Amino acid sequence: MTSSALLRRFLLQCANYAPARCGLHRHRIPATVGMFCKNVHLASEQRSSAQLIDGKAIAKDIKNKVKAEVDQITQSGARPPQLTVVLVGSDPASVVYVSNKVKAAQYTGITSDTIRLPDTITEEELLKEIQILNKDPGVDGLLVQLPVPSHIRERMVCDAVAPHKDVDGFNTMNIGRFCVDEKSFVPATPAAVMEMIRRSGVSTFGKNAVVCGRSKNVGLPIAIFLHGDEANGNNAGDATTTICHRYTPPDQLTYYTKNADFIITATGVPNLITADMVKEGVVVIDVGITRIPDPSRPSKTKLVGDVDFEGVSQKASFITPVPGGVGPVTVAMLMRNTLLAYKKDIEFPNMN
Repeated sequence: MTSSALLRRFLLQCANYAPARCGLHRHRIPATVGMFCKNVHLASEQRSSAQLIDGKAIAKDIKNKVKAEVDQITQSGARPPQLTVVLVGSDPASVVYVSNKVKAAQYTGITSDTIRLPDTITEEELLKEIQILNKDPGVDGLLVQLPVPSHIRERMVCDAVAPHKDVDGFNTMNIGRFCVDEKSFVPATPAAVMEMIRRSGVSTFGKNAVVCGRSKNVGLPIAIFLHGDEANGNNAGDATTTICHRYTPPDQLTYYTKNADFIITATGVPNLITADMVKEGVVVIDVGITRIPDPSRPSKTKLVGDVDFEGVSQKASFITPVPGGVGPVTVAMLMRNTLLAYKKDIEFPNMN
């Protein structure tokens, strides 16, 4: 057989995901597939509606596993993990996010503390507060809820959190280690995205993935995670990944999304991705969340994502809802990171 024929056979096998025949195929469909997806509608062999990836069910499963481990810890007589959240100001969305984290901590048995600081606090004062918490041996996980007031530099705040307590994964040391496939705290949202993809049962190996949005805390790490080498044991995606952003021309955005097997969007732009921009069978993870007027309820609002859900769900194989998709899983992954911090599973130099 000629080399070109062998190559065609290899590509065909990988495209069909036949693990027994394709030696480089590493990802296996988990046994739990189906537990976290719902609303399947099939008519003969033609799909008429996507399967919903149920973020609430996935989050509950993750939190139950964390809870079981925390229960074992406390039953042995040891103290439970401790998560401390610093909230600067009273941004309504931030208050809700912090409340969700506190509730998740309470559910899993992780103790939590919320330190509320006024939005008039200086950067120096905030950094001093973070240093006190860094040195507190009773604090395992530490995060500063973002965004912070405009007079405070976000990067300074993120880097002030000790790497071994940085359960958000925003410290430069964690980001750098993450980028080179070393063990680190993975930011909760990218970790949630990959967890949801894995539980859909669709492999990312060798597939085309498009990430819309390049924020340093969400879009960029999602793209890094998707194209990373899974052989290093970090659950990365081995996908061919393209990043689109605000300066990507609309026609080019459509070109990339139409060729994507996976679309992950995190822009906060409602209806950015419409049905005419995607191909049949695409997997869509919608991280965007925006509050808009609800036409069915005058003077009321509703939460929507970046994706035209009604249209795209008719072509996608799997799709996440908004709300009830990535958000709950992100909080659950934060609980998992807090447990990792408590167990000191990730080693860092000069921790003290």
